[in-house]
Amino acid sequence: MKESEGFGLRAWLILVTLAGATFMTGLDYSIVMVALPEIGRDLGFGSASGLQWVATACLLPTAGLLPLFGRLSDLLGRRRLFVTGTFLFTALSLVAAAAVSPGMLIAARAGQGVAAAMIAPTAIALMTAAFPEGPQRTRALAVNGALLSLGFVVGTIGGGVITSGLNWRWTMALLVALGSVVLTGALTVLPKQGDVRRASRLDVPGAALSGAGLFALVYAISTGAQAGWGSLPTVGSLLVAVVALAGFFLVEARHPAPLVPLGLLKRRTVKWSFLVGMVTYGMGGGATLILTLYMQDVLGWSPLETGFGFLGEGGAAFVAGFLASRIIARRGTAGALAVGLAVQAAGTGAMFLLPGHANLVLLLVTSGAMGFGHVLSVVAFVATITSGLSAEEQGVGGSLAQMPLYVGAIGTAVLAAIASSTGGSALGGMHHAFLAAGLIAAAGVPVAALLLRRR
Repeated sequence: MKESEGFGLRAWLILVTLAGATFMTGLDYSIVMVALPEIGRDLGFGSASGLQWVATACLLPTAGLLPLFGRLSDLLGRRRLFVTGTFLFTALSLVAAAAVSPGMLIAARAGQGVAAAMIAPTAIALMTAAFPEGPQRTRALAVNGALLSLGFVVGTIGGGVITSGLNWRWTMALLVALGSVVLTGALTVLPKQGDVRRASRLDVPGAALSGAGLFALVYAISTGAQAGWGSLPTVGSLLVAVVALAGFFLVEARHPAPLVPLGLLKRRTVKWSFLVGMVTYGMGGGATLILTLYMQDVLGWSPLETGFGFLGEGGAAFVAGFLASRIIARRGTAGALAVGLAVQAAGTGAMFLLPGHANLVLLLVTSGAMGFGHVLSVVAFVATITSGLSAEEQGVGGSLAQMPLYVGAIGTAVLAAIASSTGGSALGGMHHAFLAAGLIAAAGVPVAALLLRRR
């Protein structure tokens, strides 16, 4: 493709296909969260702890398998793995829609998580391969970031509308329809040429250790608040995560064909942008969770009203996605990342002022600022972490670009703990969590501005 920023018809079709896959996987998580109460009643889940596995069963395999599938995409072919993942995701969404028992639904959701782990790194790798580094790639990543945020907003609103007017099974049917569209695009418009495949053996010990470590880490984060942070399952999972990930780095240092080359992790653009990615994802996701609790528990809004309450965040995030390429062109990726984090920090910190009664203007302005800054940060982060990588490294780079989205759940757990542990009213705890999220996001600004600027 030419270096100009404009896209031709085929380029737009490729972008819509790949960004559509990102939209689909983002929609999957939020639309199910809204439908959980009805799912519990319909399928007879015995407890809230069992019902949470409808969401967790999808999240865990995605986080644990990202490095493996990122590497496999470089070995087996990215287009092939993307098509396989999209087909499995669509088929398993159909199984989930037809589920007649909790076990059947949770198994289908776990399969969706495996498929999402195939889709996430290959979508980024295919995008960076299809659009050359520079204005075209930045614009493509910006559109992708906008659709990711749109997926969350459509999920929260659509989940409420669908479960209120129809039933929860139609949320899975929607994913089937989207998956079919993405699969058609993958088979017809994604180029077959340039699909990198390298003759190399797979790092099986590294894959096992990284998968076990990430699985245990995300499991502990996802279930720790309910099970208790000092409980045996939570502490045991954290110990397994530490041991497995430490073993992973030892194996990678000695393996002739490592799953994730340590030299790649030592690159300035990779290690520092990964840290900043953890900050923006962790604080953005955590603040959004606290904001959900604020609207439902403090203001007493219904799930549908809460979904519409996120229009400010989602709308501003969508705008940020389309302005990101222009901001990056003027300020560079490091400058745009610093600006994004600063705006996210300001919006999140200002939520400290949210009152115990509905103040719609303040809610929309603060959440809108957070959403705008977060998406600008995400686009700049992905552009930074994938820059300068060779064609053979784009699959691994794609997995690293997606990893903070899941490991950033640490930040969500921290903010949830702050909100629940501070004395006084529930609103007071939420205020402390919002303020902490703003300060942590602000701490990432000098990292982006000083350590990631071009030398």
